Amino acid sequence: MSLLAGKTVVVTGVGAGLGHQVAAAVVRDGGNAVLGARTEDRLRQCAAEVDPDGTRTAYRATDITDEGQCAALVALARERFGGVDALVQVAAWDSYFGGVEDADFATWQQIVDINLLGTLRMTRACLPGMRERGGGSVVFIGTQSAVAAASEVRQTAYSASKGALTSAMYSLAREVGPDRIRVNTVVPGWMYGPAVRAFVTFTARSEGVAEEVVLARLTERMALPELATDGDVADMAAFLASDRARAITGQSLLVNAGELMR
Repeated sequence: MSLLAGKTVVVTGVGAGLGHQVAAAVVRDGGNAVLGARTEDRLRQCAAEVDPDGTRTAYRATDITDEGQCAALVALARERFGGVDALVQVAAWDSYFGGVEDADFATWQQIVDINLLGTLRMTRACLPGMRERGGGSVVFIGTQSAVAAASEVRQTAYSASKGALTSAMYSLAREVGPDRIRVNTVVPGWMYGPAVRAFVTFTARSEGVAEEVVLARLTERMALPELATDGDVADMAAFLASDRARAITGQSLLVNAGELMR
């Protein structure tokens, strides 16, 4: 039996990277994927690529800072597939760089509104439907930098917002556990996909070295001789969304090729 056969999974933050890979994993593993992102063109492209005949995907432009739009995405899942079994919450703002001394705290507030409160808005919209199904799974995407800051890139606002989300996960897992709703976080480190490829290319050009040199510098700290990929993180999210993870809740699971071990 396929991992997600008969399951309907809401996936937010569908773009060129992790969100796309999660959507692909859901369909590959037999589930229905209901896709949300702010840009409808990206949603249309992703749905066409992962589900060419359109029978196992639905999508709607969604801004997770808007509770009405979160509710509309859940309504779409009900309309097309009868309900919601899981949420994989990928949508986040991860492109703001800097620390505290140079911080624009108005931007920090926007990041928190998306990464923490937006995630919880989307989650709250899904919970009634999961209760109707007798349970469900919520999967957050965290970041290793929330517990071990990277030296190459400073993203203090992003890291802080994701750390706060992990803290919320523990309380939420207790809150909804009696309804057999599980809440977990997948925690990537360096995740090879569009964003890291762009970082490698930029750094190599800036330093006048080959891209392989920059990539080797990143991988040498891993226990395994390669970086985890977007697909690896998506596979873990699909597992946590499935009934195979029925006894796992309130956990943060690192997918990082062994860079950080806890």
